[in-house]
Amino acid sequence: MQHLEEIIGQCPWGDELHTCAITVCDREGIVLYQNARSQQVNGDVRGRSIIPCHSERSRQIIARLMQQGCDNAYTIEKRGIRKLIFQTPWRRQGEICGLVEFSLEIPAQMPHYVRE
Repeated sequence: MQHLEEIIGQCPWGDELHTCAITVCDREGIVLYQNARSQQVNGDVRGRSIIPCHSERSRQIIARLMQQGCDNAYTIEKRGIRKLIFQTPWRRQGEICGLVEFSLEIPAQMPHYVRE
């Protein structure tokens, strides 16, 4: 069986997502995978912890996501680019193994549809 890092590191389609940064970390916050966009935006931080670069408030959110297995979603604007941030635990055989963050660049104005 392949090591977990090898499995996560295999995401050939991820580098083709030019407006979506994907970052995956383990339960200790060590970055296991970044797609090309994540590396462009954040630098290559694979093998390093996400914890030191976050505020205490953000660290508490990260801990809650890991403990409770819930999602966190919000929008930001940075350097004139709006983004939807979606953070969620990833699991293996039902056990929380870490977090994945999708940072999607979004237009300033977007339609919103309610579908039934």
